[in-house]
Amino acid sequence: MPNTRWTIVTGASSGIGAEIARQFSKIGHNLVLVARRREKLEALARELTSADRGFVEVIELDLGRADAPEALHRAVADKGIVVHTLVNNAGFGLRGDFVDLGLDEQVAMIELNVTNLTRLSRLFLPDMIGRGQGGILNVASLAAFQAGPHMAVYYATKAYVLSLSEALHEEAKPFGVTVTALCPGATESEFGARAGMEGSRLFRSGRMDATKVAKAGVEAYRAGHAVSTPGAQNKLVKELNRLLPRAIMRRAAGAMQA
Repeated sequence: MPNTRWTIVTGASSGIGAEIARQFSKIGHNLVLVARRREKLEALARELTSADRGFVEVIELDLGRADAPEALHRAVADKGIVVHTLVNNAGFGLRGDFVDLGLDEQVAMIELNVTNLTRLSRLFLPDMIGRGQGGILNVASLAAFQAGPHMAVYYATKAYVLSLSEALHEEAKPFGVTVTALCPGATESEFGARAGMEGSRLFRSGRMDATKVAKAGVEAYRAGHAVSTPGAQNKLVKELNRLLPRAIMRRAAGAMQA
């Protein structure tokens, strides 16, 4: 009997999103790949369907649009797809001082990283709870555990994603539904270039492979964990944020963005 589990992956055209899609494909999930770059999505869809692991749907959509969450929810429903897992991976960051970066682009970051992630979660979670299965994997960041000078808004958006995910984890768990926050550190992907971070001390100090990050996130979600922080160095930073004064850690974060 073919697997009827469907997973939506937003921001699936490259990096962690594409690798998460590959991980879910390996365990037999059908996929809905969502991003702006159709050609990248279609290439990934061809790769995954050639492995004969299930069905793959491609939806070209700018998830930063105000109407994008409702449009995606409606498009999936129109296809008759019952969503088992939602992966909220779409997002971006910008490096620079708060007063130097443009207001509109910082608000756009909040709209994508926070507002539309919240809308998507609210649209899909009720049906998961009603069926008593499935859940949400939100891609947050190691940045979620501290304030981030020179990337103030990005760090703040990821703190929101972590807090929301942990709260929803507790609310959904009694119904057999899992909500997990994946909190990677610097990772080999297009994110660093777009954020202007590739020359920062943080990215020069080492990056994790996107496949390893995705594998850790999917395994943590399947195990029912609330938070996943892949990589020994990242786990250490997470613990330091718990043990050391916030003033020390925010100065350290600012130095790593230099």
